[in-house]
Amino acid sequence: MTRPLHPLELLAPAKNADFGIETIKHGADAVYIGGPAFGARYGAGNEVADIARLCEFAHRYRANVFVAVNTILHDAELEPGRRLAWDLYEAGADALIIQDMGLLEMDLPPIQLHASTQTDIRNPAKAKFLEDAGFSQLVLAREMSIEEIRKVAAATTLSLEYFVHGALCVAYSGQCYISHAHTGRSANRGECSQACRLPYTLVDDKGKVITENQHLLSMKDNNQSDNLLALIEAGVNSFKIEGRLKDLAYVKNITAHYRTLLDGILADHPQYAPASSGRSTFTFTPQPDKTFNRGYTDYFAGGRQDDIGAFDSPAFVGELIGEVAEIGDGWIAVNTGQAFHNGDGVCFHDAHGEVQGMRINRVECNRLYPAEMPAELAEGVTLFRNRDQEFERALEKNSADRRIALRARFAEHEDAFTLTLTDEDGVAVAVDLKKSEKIGRELAQNPEAALARLAENLAKLGNTMFRCIEVELPLEQPWFLPVSAINALRREATERLIAARTASHPRPERARPAANPVPFPQDELTYLGNVFNAKARAFYERHGVRLIEEAYEAGNEKGMVSLMITRHCLRYSFNLCPKEVKYLKPDPMTLVNGSEKLILKFDCQACEMHVIGRMKKGVRLNLGTIRPA
Repeated sequence: MTRPLHPLELLAPAKNADFGIETIKHGADAVYIGGPAFGARYGAGNEVADIARLCEFAHRYRANVFVAVNTILHDAELEPGRRLAWDLYEAGADALIIQDMGLLEMDLPPIQLHASTQTDIRNPAKAKFLEDAGFSQLVLAREMSIEEIRKVAAATTLSLEYFVHGALCVAYSGQCYISHAHTGRSANRGECSQACRLPYTLVDDKGKVITENQHLLSMKDNNQSDNLLALIEAGVNSFKIEGRLKDLAYVKNITAHYRTLLDGILADHPQYAPASSGRSTFTFTPQPDKTFNRGYTDYFAGGRQDDIGAFDSPAFVGELIGEVAEIGDGWIAVNTGQAFHNGDGVCFHDAHGEVQGMRINRVECNRLYPAEMPAELAEGVTLFRNRDQEFERALEKNSADRRIALRARFAEHEDAFTLTLTDEDGVAVAVDLKKSEKIGRELAQNPEAALARLAENLAKLGNTMFRCIEVELPLEQPWFLPVSAINALRREATERLIAARTASHPRPERARPAANPVPFPQDELTYLGNVFNAKARAFYERHGVRLIEEAYEAGNEKGMVSLMITRHCLRYSFNLCPKEVKYLKPDPMTLVNGSEKLILKFDCQACEMHVIGRMKKGVRLNLGTIRPA
């Protein structure tokens, strides 16, 4: 199957509309954001009017806005979900990111549909099915290798979206039920309690402690900076940054970082094109190590590897800066060549492995004066910086400018002059300046200087979204033209061009499903299918599924089942993998956190780990936690 060449899309997160606008300024080709309900990041919701404001700004740059409506819905939420879809479409949203197939059985607006990562797309058969079902873009599982992506790309012509940066869920998305089983807060409903970030003790089947009090299900953060070209060549064309709950400094820094990398690829490979318009410039140098991360990994992009876990701490430790050389009365001297600033934050690991932090009030060369001296700080301790005050302050200001290239042509006609502005996408507007007693009747005394001044004034685009790369002046005579008249003409033309760009935004079209329902890759669905409403059941039945179990969130006791399925394997992490050490067997192990015990079973054929447990007594899903539209 021949894949058409797709533009390369940098997809950035937005906690709110203002964050989304900043991602566009910093080079995003598309933004994803949560609406007022049904988004899989509780606490990152936005009113429809705010999304409309973001759409209006994004569309000026031919950038798209995708809205996450990616929780599973119970029956009472289907109609509010349908109404919300229409509201978002009318607000200008370009696509909906969804998980619940029940929505496909409803009267949705003609808006593009993207399959959320919660739909668990990690093989060609699932990708091809979703294409036939009417999706336009697929959010691939984070665990997929580049070679696995290549196989999926060969099976579908759809746009493939892949997470390139940010927090990693240790479980296959959509296949984690620990939060719901223990607290009633469902990850598939946007309320994950993050049990994966807790400390655990690992015990083997004979009761031997392998390690204790480590964050064994906590992954380092994803960073695919070195793999972008390989991902492109494998078939990925949408590069997604995680972080709808992250702060503005993170969003600016990481978006600018990937914009810079992708622009470099575009410059070297002219067969690729950007997915939106304009060029971003920055007042800072992007540095991913400066903003929140748990250490970095490219996860399974190149296959299974060591050291993907953030076992020591799920906190942001920061960049290594040196060792404590000396401790004095209220100060510490650091053995480092790095510069510090008042207000920096530094931290270290104490004797228990916990992260201890301190704020630096004053800096004198390599001598730091903390606001409070931690009791466990000692000479020789390794220090990290998790807040660079100078870098943070740079990001608090206006830190990016994005401009659309245009050409200006100022031509003379019988009774008027016409200024035509044509931008890099071919959008053009023309505005006339009528000739009068004061305009176009008097020749300039210095023709060469007058033409140079006219060209300069026409190119002065100030704080607009445009930059002028060429001015044409096909004039019959070098007329004297008042600067005020030219400035007013230019302002009117740029305002009209902005309006024309917004009005002509090429809204993505909804894909049509196959004429006849194609069979789902499986004819049976367990609770792992996340079928939570009658419409979703009807969808799968229509696609040939015979037996459909209700979603885990339905609350019926299922006994000891897989509460998490993950490619991360603790046997591999501790050199106990039967594939690596032939005499070992994949015997179960246990994770212990206080009174909580989770059984680990190992599927070596699939190279997966299953975390087994049961629902706590009295746990019930709170169906009122997500506000309907």
